[in-house]
Amino acid sequence: MLEKRKDIEAVMIATPDHMHAPITLAALRAGKHVYVEKPMAHSIQEARLMAKVARGTGLVTQMGNNGHAGEGLRQTREWIQAGVIGPVNEVHGWSDRPLKWWPQPAERPTAMPPVPETLDWNLWLGAAQERTYSPAYHPFAWRGWFDFGTGALGDMAVHNLDPAFYALDLGAPLWAESQHSPLGRESYPAWQIITFQFPERGSQPGVEMIWYDGGKLPPRPPGMEPDDQMPDNGIIFVGSKGAMICGGWSGPPKLLPATRMNDFKAPPKTIPRSIGHRAEWIQACKDNKPEDARAGFAYSGPFTEALLVGNLATRLGKKIQWDSANLRAVGTPEAEALIRKQYRPGFGIEA
Repeated sequence: MLEKRKDIEAVMIATPDHMHAPITLAALRAGKHVYVEKPMAHSIQEARLMAKVARGTGLVTQMGNNGHAGEGLRQTREWIQAGVIGPVNEVHGWSDRPLKWWPQPAERPTAMPPVPETLDWNLWLGAAQERTYSPAYHPFAWRGWFDFGTGALGDMAVHNLDPAFYALDLGAPLWAESQHSPLGRESYPAWQIITFQFPERGSQPGVEMIWYDGGKLPPRPPGMEPDDQMPDNGIIFVGSKGAMICGGWSGPPKLLPATRMNDFKAPPKTIPRSIGHRAEWIQACKDNKPEDARAGFAYSGPFTEALLVGNLATRLGKKIQWDSANLRAVGTPEAEALIRKQYRPGFGIEA
């Protein structure tokens, strides 16, 4: 398509996770701006390479975590930077996925139904290894399979942990470890609790960030009213002067206990507001200003890398000491095949 249609200026990519990098890199190298759905990449190396190529081309990029354009995300950063809850050293984020959304874990089906006439199965498989078509993978349940998705972490932590990365200026974790239910042979577990440890950043303390999914929830935060229900998606920040809770998808923050909101005066709005997640990307393309797409790969690449270290901990069943500079799990050679994938011929990526 890119060879035949020279008039294309930008592309939007909404395939399963395993094809985000091959299509994105092809588009960037053809000189096209890119909007790619979340999570940005299927592997850590892909996220690193996508950010590198975007930086080298100067093209406009955006990852599709819509809440990054919202008011709630900006309020969260402004409140934390203003010291409303003091320095933050503890974060809890969670989601109700997968539960009823898709089966996980799952075993490879043995039935062999015909491929729908409207589906090019070879093209849909793309970079993934050969397997027989099944509705167990397409159109929706692919998220739970190692070959196609990144599980609940890739689906929802990109939304619900975004406030932590943005408000606290988090980078690469020092380590990650995971508690989880049994994995399938080819699929993610029904639930997981992943702990990430982040280092000090200037005057900011180190941060322990814990992710919960599959129905698992964090402890009730200090100051939460006994009758209040925990939302099915959200994030909690715990600081030296109190705590605050935000809804899922970077929802607006609320101080705890709730009585603190009665006479609370919000700090000044210091962060430019967005015209909309897709709209700002389109405008940035027109203006040729990559920095105006706020979830561009310069931000989303390191964010995605950090999250996917959590999936390494789950899939390998061990604590991962992470060496971000060299893109490796220290003392864990078996992680290499997950950090740097193998691709089916014709669908690979060039480093």
